[in-house]
Amino acid sequence: MLIIGSWIASLLRIADLVRQLGDNDGELSRKIVHIGTAATIPMAWTFGLSKILIVSCGIVVTTLTLINHRWRLLKSIEDIGRRSFGTSAYGLSITLLVALLWPERADAVTAGILVMGIGDGCAGLIGRRLNSPRWTLFGQTKSLAGTVTMAIASGLCLIVLALSTQAAISVPTLLLISGSAVVLEQISFAGIDNLSVPIGVALLWQQLIR
Repeated sequence: MLIIGSWIASLLRIADLVRQLGDNDGELSRKIVHIGTAATIPMAWTFGLSKILIVSCGIVVTTLTLINHRWRLLKSIEDIGRRSFGTSAYGLSITLLVALLWPERADAVTAGILVMGIGDGCAGLIGRRLNSPRWTLFGQTKSLAGTVTMAIASGLCLIVLALSTQAAISVPTLLLISGSAVVLEQISFAGIDNLSVPIGVALLWQQLIR
């Protein structure tokens, strides 16, 4: 638990430094935390942390992010110039998935969190920086570059997880789960994709991967 706490503290410190060095819109610093935090679930799985411990920490963290959303105490993870509950939804998704599936299907929890953290995080970074066709859904701007990045990164996360757990995953199943993640990200708004994507991916993995 100490290692995971130190990891999160390091992410927050790095994000704060990035913001001080010129991350004016706050997006890069926020995505550093977003992507890096995804590693906490594989860590918890590796270290054999209990459900009650993870859920308790998840409740505390989610509560703190709600407070931070209201008062902007840590600008490196919240102050992005648009209305978003993404940080709080992140903590809530981890808490719910662990409560439902841990430890019997820790692999499904890991699948959901990795796709959300790495897939969605990389999509946000690359999509904003590359010039590609854009469209708006439910008030949220999406891009072709970001969508393709989300699909590729999600697929790679699932392949690595399948290989590391020796799980059999067919190409159609891989495409179905990755595609579902992309669709959920597209139709979500105000940061709620941080809840819909991991839960959707985790439940699909639970049902389709044995």
